[in-house]
Amino acid sequence: MNSRLPYFTSQNARPTREQREQMNGQRGQVFWLTGLSGAGKSTLAYAAETRLHHLGRRCVVLDGDNIRYGLCADLNFTPEGRRENLRRAAEVAKLFVESGMLCIAAFISPTHQDREMVRGIIGPGDFSEIYLECSLQACESRDAKGLYKRARKGEIENFTGISSPYEPPLQPNLTLPTERLPLESCLELLIRHIG
Repeated sequence: MNSRLPYFTSQNARPTREQREQMNGQRGQVFWLTGLSGAGKSTLAYAAETRLHHLGRRCVVLDGDNIRYGLCADLNFTPEGRRENLRRAAEVAKLFVESGMLCIAAFISPTHQDREMVRGIIGPGDFSEIYLECSLQACESRDAKGLYKRARKGEIENFTGISSPYEPPLQPNLTLPTERLPLESCLELLIRHIG
């Protein structure tokens, strides 16, 4: 029992996860896309969701920007705020896994510690870390939202890659070099990895 919530108890779902997975014809899993802003996480996540939908797979995308607009609108971009943002996202992803869904999560998730926290919440057997490898220079050249320019001017604090560090994964389950490969090639590799 969580000592912070002494009056609450966790309830077990009915039907079971196994029954939901059997009905869905797939195992619930999370594919966690990490990389710098501009590496292509959201673009790839939504392309994969569309492809999986056409293949008859049950899939949902958790996008970092969308989560920030709603569930995490009260959080800032300090390391503590980012960690809480990822914790909440991981708890939501875990709910999708338990319902037998494929969940593609697109979050910068800049530190090893934060990604290990996410893995611990979701469960190592249900979590796949996907690294979208793209240099800072390439991400800045894409800069569709103008965020890097603003960060360089000091208008955005704690911006990953500029005033806040990004720690590339040490042993990701899959690395997609989005700087060198076109979207369609990265999509094919991701779909193959999802299985």
